[in-house]
Amino acid sequence: MGNVTNGNGSTQKRLRVAVTRALPEAVETRMTELFDVELNHEDRKLDRDALVAAMGRADVLVPCVTDRIDAGMLAQAGPGLRLIANYGAGLDHIDVAAAQARGIMVSNTPDVVTEDTADMVMALILSVTRRIPEGLAVMQSGDWQGWAPTAFLGQRLGGKRLGILGMGRVGQAVARRAKAFGLSVHYHNRHRLRPETEAALEATWWDSLDQMLSRIDILSINSPHTPATYHLINARRLKLMKPTAVIVNTSRGEVIDENALTRGLRAGEIGGAGLDVFEHGHQINPRLRALPNVVLLPHMGSATVEGRIEMGERVMLNICNFRNGVRPPDMVVPEML
Repeated sequence: MGNVTNGNGSTQKRLRVAVTRALPEAVETRMTELFDVELNHEDRKLDRDALVAAMGRADVLVPCVTDRIDAGMLAQAGPGLRLIANYGAGLDHIDVAAAQARGIMVSNTPDVVTEDTADMVMALILSVTRRIPEGLAVMQSGDWQGWAPTAFLGQRLGGKRLGILGMGRVGQAVARRAKAFGLSVHYHNRHRLRPETEAALEATWWDSLDQMLSRIDILSINSPHTPATYHLINARRLKLMKPTAVIVNTSRGEVIDENALTRGLRAGEIGGAGLDVFEHGHQINPRLRALPNVVLLPHMGSATVEGRIEMGERVMLNICNFRNGVRPPDMVVPEML
């Protein structure tokens, strides 16, 4: 492990940083300048043993959402591991409490994915309500026979009610965009927003999720995956919704009972769905994939060049603060989750 010289002339060891997936070139280059970094040039997903081995070699681990790090793995971490600097905002793949118990700090990259994810929510809403993939498929097949008055009839957004489940950073960004489309904003959250924030968003708060679901035309799920939100949208709640309602999820797949959603869509009890995340990762129910009123995306809600670079910058900021003996600005503790 090499050394670096501080401004006062003293030297300190370069931190050993293990990165689990390939990151944008600009991020990897800067990391190489700052740290003794171990990169994953092949961008292959590390299995459990490989992750444990990386934790044994590193002072800092930089994982992604695809890396599940549980208490058993943390128990095998090397004595040098003191920070898990997650490349991403979500943390349900890391046992934060177990890390804290072993004296390992955990940080994430909030804020930087907010606007990009909110853009994708609106893209999915438009795609499902205006049947864009169906039109695209006809054009790509060469079967289009020309314009017809009743072809590809979708729904107008203006005047519809949007329900937002989870009114954090992303939920509020979605609300701001929804206003521009003429949508009436409703929301359910663990805590009600401050009056001035609620007024600025022109949002109506519902203490009862059931009551909100029965009244809205579109549901946007923007809540994290926690024990309390697992299958929050279940078969019973899906039956409360209008048969023309549309569900969009860019948050965590586990919030929806995917089998129940598939059954509801197949039975015509739900109008459509736009999903960027799935309950079982990349293992998607084939019956869901076959439905014409469903838009499925490969977890690309935050996938912009600018966003990915900013995520890397936040990771490096957290690591540099840790190296300098300062609390990482995005440090997470279990009480925050």
